[in-house]
Amino acid sequence: MKAMILAAGYGTRLRPYTDHTPKPLFSIAGRPLLDGIIDRLQKAGCKAVIINTHHLHRKIEAFLAAQNYRLEVNTRFEPQILGTGGAIKNVADFWDNQPFMVINADIVADIDLAEVYQVHCRHHPPATLVLCDDPAFNSVAVKQNKWISGFYDRADDSRQPPEDLLTFTGIQVLEPQILDYIPGNSFYSSIDAFKQILAAGKKLRAFIAPRNCWQDIGTPENYRQAAINKATPEAFQRAFAASPSGQIHRQKLKGDGSQRQWHRLTAADQSIIMVDHGIRQTALTSEVDSFVHLGRHLYRQGVSVPKIYFYDTFSGLVFLEDLGDIHLQQTVQSKNDSTVIDLYKAVIDQLIKLSRNGAVKFDRNWTFQTPDYNQELILEKECRYFLEAFLNGYLNYKEQFIDFQADFIALAGKALQYPTMGFMHRDMQSRNIMIKGRDIYFIDFQGGRIGPIQYDLASLLIDPYVELPYAIQARLIDYSIEVLAAQTELTPEKFLSCYHYCRLTRNLQILGAYAYLSKVKGKKHFERYIPAAVKSLRSNLAADGQIEFPAIWAITQKICTHMKIS
Repeated sequence: MKAMILAAGYGTRLRPYTDHTPKPLFSIAGRPLLDGIIDRLQKAGCKAVIINTHHLHRKIEAFLAAQNYRLEVNTRFEPQILGTGGAIKNVADFWDNQPFMVINADIVADIDLAEVYQVHCRHHPPATLVLCDDPAFNSVAVKQNKWISGFYDRADDSRQPPEDLLTFTGIQVLEPQILDYIPGNSFYSSIDAFKQILAAGKKLRAFIAPRNCWQDIGTPENYRQAAINKATPEAFQRAFAASPSGQIHRQKLKGDGSQRQWHRLTAADQSIIMVDHGIRQTALTSEVDSFVHLGRHLYRQGVSVPKIYFYDTFSGLVFLEDLGDIHLQQTVQSKNDSTVIDLYKAVIDQLIKLSRNGAVKFDRNWTFQTPDYNQELILEKECRYFLEAFLNGYLNYKEQFIDFQADFIALAGKALQYPTMGFMHRDMQSRNIMIKGRDIYFIDFQGGRIGPIQYDLASLLIDPYVELPYAIQARLIDYSIEVLAAQTELTPEKFLSCYHYCRLTRNLQILGAYAYLSKVKGKKHFERYIPAAVKSLRSNLAADGQIEFPAIWAITQKICTHMKIS
C-alpha cells in the first residue's frame, strides 16, 4: 500500500497559531499530528508515503528529515495550493496500479487504517470514504447498504438536507481510475471528482467509523478539547501506572494573576492538576516551556515542587501532582506570632534550598524574558511596569520615564551590588507556597532565573496578601542571615544592603502587577491589596531615615495623598 498525506493548507481558522507552526505539526499528547499519522500508516502496512506541502513547508520538511521512519517518506512542494483533488493528481507519478490511501494531515482519529484498506479491496469501488456521525459536519448521504448516494453543501444547497448524512473524516482509499476525473495543473476538489463518479452511475463505498474515533481540530476550541481528551488518560497512566478507572471529572480551580487555567482532574480516588497555558503563541521559548524545564529541574534537584507527570508544550497542557488547596496565606490567618514565625522559618529553610540546589546544573536557556535578574529586567519589568501600569494606567497620571530614569538606574545598580546569587523564584509570595500536611511546596516557578536570594526573601516578607508586621519581618531577616552564614561566606551588612534595594524593586513590581491585573484584566480583587503595597513602598523608601530616590519618594507621597493613605 502507498499513501498520501495532505499537508499543504494554511489552517486559516487556527490563526494566529498557524502563522508560526503548520497545522500538521500541531501536537496531541506531545506528538505532532503528522508523526502520529505516519506511525499509523506504518502499522497498517504502508510501504511508501508522499506528503504535499506549501504553507511553512520548510518546517514540515525539517521535521521529517529529523525522523527515522521504516517506510519511505517523500514530499512534494506545491508552489500554488492545488486543493485535495489537484494535489492527488499532482503526484500521479507516485502511484502504482494498486489502491492508494489519502489522509488529511490535520485529523485526530483512532480508526483502523488496515481494516479500511481491506474493506476497500473486497469491493474495489472507485473510492471508499471513511465517515462518522458528527452533526456539526455531516454532509455525505449514505444508503443503508453503506453506499454513498450524494454530497450535501449546507452553504450552497437550498434543498432539505437528507436524514442519512454523515461526516467525511478526511480518510479515503482510491483506485487509480480516480485520476481520470481530476484535471491536471489546477485547483480541484476531490469532492467534485466524487460527484462526477456518481453522475456516471458508479458507486462510492462508505466505511462508517464510531463517532468517538474522530475529532475535528479546525478551530482553537476544537483543537484544545482534542488535546485535553488525548493527554488526560496518558497523564493518569504516568501518574498512577494505570489508566483512570471510570469517568474523569474536571473541576476548574480559582486562578492566579496569569491567563493560565487550573483544573483538578479526578477519577475514583485519584486526582491530578491540569494547568492550561493556552496554545503556543510563538515559536520562541514561552512561559510553558520555562514551567516544564524549571519544574523538572527543581524536582530532580530535590526542591519541594509538584512532580510533573506529563506535558505538551504546544497545546500548553501540563499535568502535575495535586498538592491540595491550602496555601501559606490561608495557613497563617488567625495564628499567633510565634506560630507564624515558626512557619515562616520553615519556608525560609526551603527557600534557601531552592536558591542553592536550583542553581546547580541550571541552564539559562530554560528561561524566558531574561536568563538572570539583571538591569534590563529591573528597568523594564519592574520600574517601567510600575510607571506605565500603576501610575499612568491605574491612577491615570501622565508621568514620563525620563523624569524617574536617574532614580530607576541607581536603584537597579544598588539591587545588584551585593547579591547572594542562586536560583530565584521571582514570585515568592504566600499564594505560591502550598502547605500539604507538614510539607511545604513552591508553585508558579515559571519566572525563575538566576538572581539574588534577597529578592525572593523580600517578596516573601513584604507580601501584601499577609502584611507581616515589621518586627516579625526583622526577626525573619535575622534568621535568614544566620542560616545562610552557616552555609556560605556572607557579610551581613552587604546582604542587608542588597535586601533593602531588592525590597524596593519588588515593591514597584507588585504595584505594577496589581494595577495591570485589576485595570486591564478585570481581576478587581487585586485592588484590595494596593493600599498595603503603597504603604510598604513608602516605609521601605524611608527605612534608613534618608531619601535616596527623591523622584520615587515624591510620587509615592503624591499617591498616598491621592489614595488617602495615612
